Amino acid sequence: MIPSARSAVAPFVVMEVMEAAARLERQGRRVLHLEVGQPSTSAPRTVLDAAARALRDDVLGYTLATGVPPLRQVIAAHYAKTYGVEVSPDRIVVTTGSSGAFLLAFIAAFDAGARVAVAAPSYPCYRNILQALDVKVVGVPCGPETRYELTPAMLDGLGRIDGVIVASPSNPTGSMIDEETFRALSAWCDASGAVLISDEIYHGVQYGRPAVTAAAVSPRAFVVNSFSKYFSMTGWRVGWMIAPEAMIRPVEKLMQNLFISAPTLAQLAAVAAFDAAEELDGHVARYAANRAIVLDALPRLGIERLAPPDGAFYVYADVSPWTKDSVAFCAELLEATGVAITPGVDFDPERGRSTVRFSYAADTASIAEAMALLKGFVS
Repeated sequence: MIPSARSAVAPFVVMEVMEAAARLERQGRRVLHLEVGQPSTSAPRTVLDAAARALRDDVLGYTLATGVPPLRQVIAAHYAKTYGVEVSPDRIVVTTGSSGAFLLAFIAAFDAGARVAVAAPSYPCYRNILQALDVKVVGVPCGPETRYELTPAMLDGLGRIDGVIVASPSNPTGSMIDEETFRALSAWCDASGAVLISDEIYHGVQYGRPAVTAAAVSPRAFVVNSFSKYFSMTGWRVGWMIAPEAMIRPVEKLMQNLFISAPTLAQLAAVAAFDAAEELDGHVARYAANRAIVLDALPRLGIERLAPPDGAFYVYADVSPWTKDSVAFCAELLEATGVAITPGVDFDPERGRSTVRFSYAADTASIAEAMALLKGFVS
């Protein structure tokens, strides 16, 4: 049997690092997980209680393709309260995590052969999903001069661009886009006939300044968010999309055929996630403490070229003083110390051989121990 050409995508490298770490754990080794981009905490108590009620009282059948109305309504209320933006619940589609939202947006917005601009470094699944859809990924190298984010000037001269994907806070860098740049990107897309897709799944996890939503900037942007990160619900597989008016029906039809609906139990439980701010903000305070540990440790080890971690729970570091082969370096570090981190080639295939990503979403003691083990390894 011959696999299809569209299935010949690159692996999601962090998942392979997780598998290598799991093999060590099966051998009885202790592993410190700084590779995986997920909270180490369970879903909030309000969510667990709501799930228990739903298991007891609800038949948990299919929902509307766009999601249960109470969840879409509470998400709309969240935008009004948090950002001062009025979003109709009719524009909100509940999805199977942000991954489902990206797939729906990409299929709805782009035909085969379209050209979509993506920052390098960036979340690898953008590239891989687009490639599977026969969409051309136009990687745009980004560095400290633009805080690792795309700008309109960087998009000029790339030829025809049908879509632009941005993330703020970003994975892997944690960098954020300010409102002025967001507006400029939106204007560039409008003038060029390009679709703007904004990945906002790390909103709520930022340090020092609030994140800007594309929903406040353009009604023509796709906005993608998730309950996985700030809300600590990765395995529940529930997220959402704000779709442009013209895309609501196409997205709904795609959702009907591809997924039917997002998991019913997760949807019903997620309604209660917005009542858990005190618990969730406590997680963010822990991330801030962990961030401080990593930002203190790495320069002491000679690693000073770091992306600005304004949000999310990552530090993206240039480790060229240590290695020019980040894949081999991460494998050796894991085997020698039990510290798992992600090689930069996952996020930037061209320049990622001298970069790595540290996730500091684990408990604080584990982050401190990992930095101590890293020091011993590199010295």
